[in-house]
Amino acid sequence: MKKIVFLFFAIMLLFVTGCGTDSGTVNVVSTAEAASSSEAVPSSVQSAAESEASSSYEIPVVTEEENNNDWEFDVPENHGVDSALLDNFYNAIGDTNINSVVIAKNGVIIDEYYKDDYDENSVFSLRSCTKSFSGALIGIALEQGLLSSVDVKLSEFFPQLAEADYENKQEITVEHMLTHTSGIAWYEWAGGTMFMEFTRSDNWVDFVLSQPMAAKPGDVFNYTTGGSHMLAAVLQQTTGKTAAEFGQEYLFDPLGMDSVQWRTDPQGITDGGNGVSMTSRDAAKFGQLYLNGGKWSDKQIIPKEWVEMSVETQAAGSPGTGEYGYSWWLKSFGGYDAYYAMGHGGQYIFVVPELELVTVITSRSNDTYAPQYYFNDYIIAACK
Repeated sequence: MKKIVFLFFAIMLLFVTGCGTDSGTVNVVSTAEAASSSEAVPSSVQSAAESEASSSYEIPVVTEEENNNDWEFDVPENHGVDSALLDNFYNAIGDTNINSVVIAKNGVIIDEYYKDDYDENSVFSLRSCTKSFSGALIGIALEQGLLSSVDVKLSEFFPQLAEADYENKQEITVEHMLTHTSGIAWYEWAGGTMFMEFTRSDNWVDFVLSQPMAAKPGDVFNYTTGGSHMLAAVLQQTTGKTAAEFGQEYLFDPLGMDSVQWRTDPQGITDGGNGVSMTSRDAAKFGQLYLNGGKWSDKQIIPKEWVEMSVETQAAGSPGTGEYGYSWWLKSFGGYDAYYAMGHGGQYIFVVPELELVTVITSRSNDTYAPQYYFNDYIIAACK
């Protein structure tokens, strides 16, 4: 394990580079030095080549003059966190495929870890964590009056649903897509092939809408990446911009998140279920935004009421994974209630309100759930 001292920290934050490749050595960023010098696994993500099959919208860089939203840094002990336990954590994951960890406590980054060839500027695919970003944009659109309600039916945006042959298909709403309760027959978990069929289709929206019904809308939780993609399609119709463009203006720019890249489907619709990439520090900003009730630097970015509804139980979810809100998973870790975004291969944004803790983990793991155990056994334990 190597300590990296950022001697020119303020200068380095002005640059963003691409992500590296896997290697074996571990890098742990010392925030103390930085501060002194300044169940079934979702198949929503397959191979890296599959993820990059569509084009990508790269959010234009926001200069420091336009936004001064850089993270502050401090040492773990100043926030009641045992750095020795964090060192044990880094030793434990040294031989794993975990590529980055960012830990923020009380609104400041207290520690970071990067595998060799990665650093704070590396951009990681967050896979299905994307769903939480799409959900946030729905809340912003509602606040702006661009979307009337989560109860609005998809048939208002996609007339073909009004003439659907399947009973109850006309009753599917935006809320059903937020909670994976649309009732559409979709087999994505436990070895299902729907995600592959969906992303390889010529028209993703038509693919989703053409599926038969398996349940009445609102009755059954069934993880559906295609449903989350429909949220981006709705946003494009209601805002006149792609979800990526809308997100740039009302979410990413206000937070100074200048590393964001977001791929699109063949029709140019932002991939609402699986397509966002960014640095781990920027991902942590999103978690911190939710921890702050949707506020950043005294500006309300996401309506507080939307944040509260998003992290309350809205659907049964899945045993072991947790209950489900509006595009967030809900679960307890170490006896503390938490909510989190999760992506295949081990991508996570954890938020633990009682501890004022935000943790981002990115990895290329064969076990999507493995980072949860490390988070519970080491990071939560270090905060007690």
